[in-house]
Amino acid sequence: MDLSIFKKLGLNDKEIKVYLTLLEYGAISVRSLAELADLNRGSAYDILKSLQEKGLVSYFHQDTKQKFVAENPSSLVKLVENKEQELLKIKDNFSDLIPELKALQDKGENLPTTKFYEGTKGIREILDDLLITMSEQESREYFVYSATEASDDLNQAFPDFTKQRIKKGIQVKAISLAEGGATHGLDERRWLGTKNQSATFILIYNNKCAFISRDAKGNPVGVIIENKMICETQKIIFLRLWDLLK
Repeated sequence: MDLSIFKKLGLNDKEIKVYLTLLEYGAISVRSLAELADLNRGSAYDILKSLQEKGLVSYFHQDTKQKFVAENPSSLVKLVENKEQELLKIKDNFSDLIPELKALQDKGENLPTTKFYEGTKGIREILDDLLITMSEQESREYFVYSATEASDDLNQAFPDFTKQRIKKGIQVKAISLAEGGATHGLDERRWLGTKNQSATFILIYNNKCAFISRDAKGNPVGVIIENKMICETQKIIFLRLWDLLK
């Protein structure tokens, strides 16, 4: 039996053991349960109380003894439904809390934050961050310095990135540092005309600058610097160069 499903419902190992013991042996006393489950009586009482609160165990009196019995396994479905309702409430609470958290984050916007990423998975995380961030903006346009080798790494990390970008209505201006590259939709491209195929790929978007390159062993690496002033400076330089490349 796969017991992991019980843990996903919030039951710990001892609660699972007690519940399954009750299912197997039927109505039994705390003393008998403790012996079967290899627990002391105090622990057995605490676990039974927890399972009662979850709606998985009930009790009755027989003569002068208190007997405990597992509820019908279908009660687990009710527990799932309760968990679902709790998660929905948490989601609603987080929706209300996010603006406050963002306001708190904005207080420190003059202090740059830096996040490092490694490998194909890390590059995918950077691109996911770009899509999520830009999807929340009224003006959905960002800027790119495109480099050949880094572009290959991006395509490998997120093959459907361009498709997702277009689907979300995100526009991009790209300056190719070397030859190559084409437009695909909601994008414009101009060429700097250098011969460097291995330059860093730079993304400029909503107070963030992401730099994607390769380490000494040729593995893709990236970094996101989040700071409004740094990003605005990069935008000024990019747009000035963009105009010069007409």
